[in-house]
Amino acid sequence: MAIAWKETPQLPKAEGRIDAIDLARGIAIGLMIVSHSVSGLVGIRNVPDWGMVPIHFLTKFSSSLFIVVFGIALAVAFLSHTQSGDWPKRRLKLWLRAVEVWFWYKALLIVEMLPFNTPSEIVDALLYGRFGIWVEILGFYAIALLWVPLMLPLWARAPLWSRLATIGVLTALTIWLQSLTFGGNDILKALLVDHEDHYTWGQVSRAPLILVGLLIGEALLRCYFEPAMRRRLVLTLLGLGALMVGGFYALALASGDVYAAMRAVANNVGKHPPGLEFMLFSLGGALVLLALALAGGAKAAKAAKVLLPLTIVGSDALKAFIFHIVMIFLVLRFLWEGEGVYSYPQALGVGGLLILGAAAWIWVIRWMNAHR
Repeated sequence: MAIAWKETPQLPKAEGRIDAIDLARGIAIGLMIVSHSVSGLVGIRNVPDWGMVPIHFLTKFSSSLFIVVFGIALAVAFLSHTQSGDWPKRRLKLWLRAVEVWFWYKALLIVEMLPFNTPSEIVDALLYGRFGIWVEILGFYAIALLWVPLMLPLWARAPLWSRLATIGVLTALTIWLQSLTFGGNDILKALLVDHEDHYTWGQVSRAPLILVGLLIGEALLRCYFEPAMRRRLVLTLLGLGALMVGGFYALALASGDVYAAMRAVANNVGKHPPGLEFMLFSLGGALVLLALALAGGAKAAKAAKVLLPLTIVGSDALKAFIFHIVMIFLVLRFLWEGEGVYSYPQALGVGGLLILGAAAWIWVIRWMNAHR
């Protein structure tokens, strides 16, 4: 089938909730919870070699998968409505969600910093004078939810070639902006294109991942409910993901030390700001995991009982995020003074329990709301 470069999105409505998207998002959150449990309770410097590679190495799929699925969910739930009369109401819903996410970002920032920061340092972070570490992804989503609703109607009317060109232009713009000093304003640079001294996520540097998610979401709406077309989409995502991961290993081989390259990724080298090797591995692995989540469709996502907690967690990402941050930093680190107390295997176990706990909490809240 020839690619219609001048075609604008012509999207069908989703036939109910797509559980495979929840599963993919749940996998991303699950990897994030494991990573945060280890870094929050043990510390990266104390992770044994066998934990860095392969375990902590593989958790690097999380951030790219989370942002790509964010774009997919926007395409599925909102893109087809941008030309309809109820779009202003749906746009307002996204902006109200931005306010909700921003509130929890600031509240959880206090929780994260409470054990080891002074009140003045916490206030400085609340006023964007500095950044935290583990909750900064929420700050990214809060800002993204402000500009994405303004962009979606334009994206829905744009031909395919211009959507692809936008991704390329934003990537090139990120590289150029990274070379600028922003007049010494490191906070602004971090908010726009990441900064090596701040563990936050740039809106411009991460926008291409959101837009890639929009493209995949458009394809998903067209293909998901047709088994043959879904298989074609799955194979395409698998192929692209494998090609990117292969590109990472090709660069690692060229450097002469593959293990050192893997360990560098596990240590977040190239994550902030995004580097080529890190992004090849992280985004490539994210596409592979996404393809696997989509492969079986809704029935497989429901039938695989071992994956059900991840699907539940992915169905309400904000609640899952709140739960694991409160448990790690308020309960385990602050109230129980647990930093440095846990061994690496114990921290992994805590991460697994927190995934199950988050799923249980979400399920209980839904049960209570259904029986009021």
